[in-house]
Amino acid sequence: MKNSTAYSLVCPHGTLHLNSPVVMGILNVTPDSFYDGGRYSNEESILIRVEQMIEEGAIIIDIGASSTRPGAKAIPVKEELSRLLPAIRSIRSHFPELFLSADTFRSEVAMEAVKAGADIINDIAGGDLDAAMFSTVAALRVPYVLMHMQGTPETMQLAPEYTDVTSEIASRFREKISLLEEAGVRQLILDPGFGFGKTVDHNYELLKNLSDFLSFGYPLMAGLSRKAMINKVLGTRPDTSLNGTTAANTIALMKGVSVLRVHDVREAAEAIKIVSKCI
Repeated sequence: MKNSTAYSLVCPHGTLHLNSPVVMGILNVTPDSFYDGGRYSNEESILIRVEQMIEEGAIIIDIGASSTRPGAKAIPVKEELSRLLPAIRSIRSHFPELFLSADTFRSEVAMEAVKAGADIINDIAGGDLDAAMFSTVAALRVPYVLMHMQGTPETMQLAPEYTDVTSEIASRFREKISLLEEAGVRQLILDPGFGFGKTVDHNYELLKNLSDFLSFGYPLMAGLSRKAMINKVLGTRPDTSLNGTTAANTIALMKGVSVLRVHDVREAAEAIKIVSKCI
């Protein structure tokens, strides 16, 4: 499957080619993430899971050390670093050519994560929770996932409100991209932030209009995996929402997404193969 633009991102450990969609596997080294919290709390379990995701087709592993589920409170920087850095170092040591993403909204953590071996910074807050994030990413010269979130993880689902969710997020992207480019950041991935300060209707409006964001000229990422927007429609739970996730991922692919961020790598990779036969 070819996207309209052949994107390539230069990372510390190689060049990530996004001319065809890829899978980003989620690895939460947290005790309280909404789906897999507590499963990967030691080096052995982390490495086993990473190897499994690679075998199933993951090109990027996104490592999160601070839960950002709805209602989650921020943990101290020291605690986030104590979870994240050992995981990055261990994975980098065992899988030297793997692309690693650090899921953090803190510039200090971003800096240390790249030093430890991360290739990409995935910031759920789009710089809103740390004023130094953009300049830090510019100095690090690594790709940056610019995600949209209304509020904070602790408050984002209390009463999300938009007049036009797609146009408002596009406007926010336009503003942030300008600031990032002025800072010298040229390698971006855009993520509208499904479930981060959006109602169910907001999320599906975004999914329907996802291709609108291609006009910015950067690759798109979608993180739909097992989220409430699926469970509330189907009456499922996070542990029973794989089929709904695959349906949503398929729509995202047909709208031009370059990166699927998922818990279930094999199923996402299979969706990419099937959709590639139709586009």
